[in-house]
Amino acid sequence: MPLSAWLLAAVAAGGWYAFEAYVERPQMAWMGEPAAADWKNPFTWTRTLRNHGFMVGYSDLRGDPLWVVYALKPPPADAPHLKRPSRFSTDWRGINRVSHDDYTGSGYDRGHMAPNHAISVVYGREGQADTFKMTNITPQKPNLNEKLWQRLEALELDQFAKQFGKVWVVTGPIFDPPSERIPSSWRVEVPDAFYKIIVAPEAKKVLAFVMPQTVRGDEPLDHYLTSVDSIEKRTGLDFFAGLDDPTEDRLEAEVDPEPWHLRDLARLPGRYYGQGKKTP
Repeated sequence: MPLSAWLLAAVAAGGWYAFEAYVERPQMAWMGEPAAADWKNPFTWTRTLRNHGFMVGYSDLRGDPLWVVYALKPPPADAPHLKRPSRFSTDWRGINRVSHDDYTGSGYDRGHMAPNHAISVVYGREGQADTFKMTNITPQKPNLNEKLWQRLEALELDQFAKQFGKVWVVTGPIFDPPSERIPSSWRVEVPDAFYKIIVAPEAKKVLAFVMPQTVRGDEPLDHYLTSVDSIEKRTGLDFFAGLDDPTEDRLEAEVDPEPWHLRDLARLPGRYYGQGKKTP
């Protein structure tokens, strides 16, 4: 290839990256993408994968997304309820090529981080298809995925987005030593717990949860309240770096369920209650 072609390719690649990093991605993460607090720890390194309606910080070493971020607003009244795909797809962007079949027989559900239902009714069929990429999936025990986690996902859309008009959600797994891989595949590490951070920017309020894999599923949601500061310590990630320091310090230390009316909502059944279990 002649030198001029190499230079043209380099300019095009640089232009694409600049557009991606400085135009597209900032619109899809409130106050900046989560980032490794200690750059020397490779297990907190991620590659940002932009999807329709959400972004993923994917770890090829762990075979899991370490963070997923999306915004929810009340869906239109006529939003279609799309049928779930029957299989999850291997993401061509994933170096370790985790597949649907890697989870088969593992004892773990294929747990969505960006949720199927909320993304589908807010962002449509293309967004739903992207939630079924394996780069959006982590191993979750059935009692967590099908019960407690699903109840919290329902509140994000049905209660909090409606109450505040728009909320941002950051969610992902937490890993405690020693490392464990799912029995059916060396590609995927098993998280010990999961976090979810919900932000209402206009109200300047934050709500944070950590839920272990060992839940029964019928516990009240407010039992798992925590602070963003605590999640940062357990994940090695830094959230909301775009905030000024006083606001960041206040929000990340906050544990205040009252503005969210969580005490009244903590025991509500999930969206699929009485309709059979959520498909893993």
